Amino acid sequence: MADMTSELKDWRFSVDGEGIAWAIFDREGESANSLGRRPIEELAAIVERVEADARAGRVNGLVIMSGKEKSFIVGADIREFESFETEAQVIESLKPVNAMLDRIERLPVPVVAAIHGVCVGGGLELILACHYRIATRDDATRVGFPEVKLGIFPGFNGTARSIKQVGPIAAMQNMLTGAMIRASTAKALGFLDQLVNSPGELHWAARKAVLQKRKSQPAGFTKVLMTKQPARGLLAKKMREETTKKAREDHYPAPFRLIDLFEKHGGNLDTMKVEETKAFAPLMVSETSRNLRRVFRLTELLKNQAPKKMTWKPQRVHVIGAGTMGADIAGVCVAAGMEVTLQDISAEQLEKGIKAQGRLFAKKFKTKAQKDAAKTRFIADPEGKGIARADVIIEAIVEKLDIKQKLFADLETKVKPGAVLATNTSSLKLADIAAPMKDPGRLIGLHFFSPVPQMPLVEVVQGEATREEEVKKGAAFVVAIGKFPLITKDVPGFLVNKVLTPYMFAAFERLEKGEDKEKIDEAVRTFGMPMGPIELADSVGLDVCLHVAKILGGGGTEGSRLERLVSSGRLGKKTGEGFYVWKDGKPVRGEVKWSKAELEKLGRELVEPIVTEAQKALDEDVVASADLVDAGMIFGTGFAPFRGGPLHYKATQDKSAPPKQSAAAE
Repeated sequence: MADMTSELKDWRFSVDGEGIAWAIFDREGESANSLGRRPIEELAAIVERVEADARAGRVNGLVIMSGKEKSFIVGADIREFESFETEAQVIESLKPVNAMLDRIERLPVPVVAAIHGVCVGGGLELILACHYRIATRDDATRVGFPEVKLGIFPGFNGTARSIKQVGPIAAMQNMLTGAMIRASTAKALGFLDQLVNSPGELHWAARKAVLQKRKSQPAGFTKVLMTKQPARGLLAKKMREETTKKAREDHYPAPFRLIDLFEKHGGNLDTMKVEETKAFAPLMVSETSRNLRRVFRLTELLKNQAPKKMTWKPQRVHVIGAGTMGADIAGVCVAAGMEVTLQDISAEQLEKGIKAQGRLFAKKFKTKAQKDAAKTRFIADPEGKGIARADVIIEAIVEKLDIKQKLFADLETKVKPGAVLATNTSSLKLADIAAPMKDPGRLIGLHFFSPVPQMPLVEVVQGEATREEEVKKGAAFVVAIGKFPLITKDVPGFLVNKVLTPYMFAAFERLEKGEDKEKIDEAVRTFGMPMGPIELADSVGLDVCLHVAKILGGGGTEGSRLERLVSSGRLGKKTGEGFYVWKDGKPVRGEVKWSKAELEKLGRELVEPIVTEAQKALDEDVVASADLVDAGMIFGTGFAPFRGGPLHYKATQDKSAPPKQSAAAE
């Protein structure tokens, strides 16, 4: 075969004076490197060239690096996944990739991977085929196998190679959870061999590793023992039990098929490689994986709601209201690197709100210096001195129109030009709140969901008078704090609550008629929702549910069980009792005593209001497309991701074509 390295488009290849070959991955026309068909073919050509030069004594080693500033390899190119229709096509496409990785592994000269930034999925599988792995200590450098989130597991023989390198416990845990691991942890586990302080040091560290012929040490004898029976069987049993607590096999089969693969073939890694491909192929073409890949595309669609290039950059945030919601919003902003002033009339509430963010900071920041810096950026501001300096001002106070009106009429006289004025209202119209303002076009809604640190969606609400520029700034702010913006019209409940409320109250009506609350919740979980509507109501707070019902016209609450519980002070999880009794943060439930078929039928009936209201929201242009309706319900409510969203689910149930994809989602 002719040398193709002079015709590369996605890689840069050179051999220096010391005989070290350098393969720099810099995918043409892309902001990040992903392993698509052409990059893989070009890497295969590089490997072939290095093989020949190594035999001839012209090359002493190969270094694989990224030409992108911020990342190494973000995985396989999932855009190409959609072309696979059969298992045979998947198997055929994997053969050349795995053959190339085997050739890298067998090269007679050292192969060193030099990593900065994200290295996940296929990227991690590639570096595991290398002989030695060096990475930066930078917080941006992460490794992991996120494939399970796409309804698959590693398919470039990463299952076997990771078990060989770090042992079955660390390897399987990472593949089953899809977690992103910091560089220091990855080195401790054995995924990485050496760390350097900065990207600038990678070149020389890699050169030294090649010249010294360094080679990574695989997992030690104790870890290898865990791949032998009976230990492997016991480990697989434990993994299955833990996975069952988090996911249902009929909804998310990938982690269970991975455990099966390990249990049957983990003792012989050569066999495991062959069997990995056979087990991977049916998952790749499954409806579950197609829908989860759709969800991934929807995340990109949401991020694209914010302008890519904007001179306005939010650095200082002022939050008014130090209750759970306001304090959590402030905490998330601090965690994103912003300076935040938090205002409340109660000094006690301020102290409590700031203290409550300790858990978030402990999770986000690993060093004392980082935690101390976060605390410095988080400022109690009872007098509102931060208002004049803030780029974004967010109101999160009591849901009373007159109080909010008075606040914003006052705020607009104090804020600097260009600052964003936002309300976190969940049920009041922006037009009403902004009525007394001299410039109502400044006001937007930034509707966060509880718990704020966990919920990825923020609705960016555009009132009738709101200027487009303010909405764009709001969306940019949401992306800056690591969340997904969803631009919605100013209608009661916006998108998520507008769609969710009828579903909640249809469930309450069933309760009033004598339906078992546990049966209702279990049926909805059987459908695929993270929790049932009754448990959800308890979690949100029954007082909040009652309040929203009255504002959004839920109806049927007078004299209801919901109203009686609220009147008696039993507000759900926060008081220890609501519809359920709560212990250790969980509802006390009995054993499931209904057939699967019965629960499946009821589950479909219970979610029908979501589907109906989602269609109405689309028809009323609450958001711009069917894709955005689905995205809002998945990321705002946890609507069964493996079903692809309520409108996509409706289309598949109707056996008609899915809703037309927007260009961004395609």
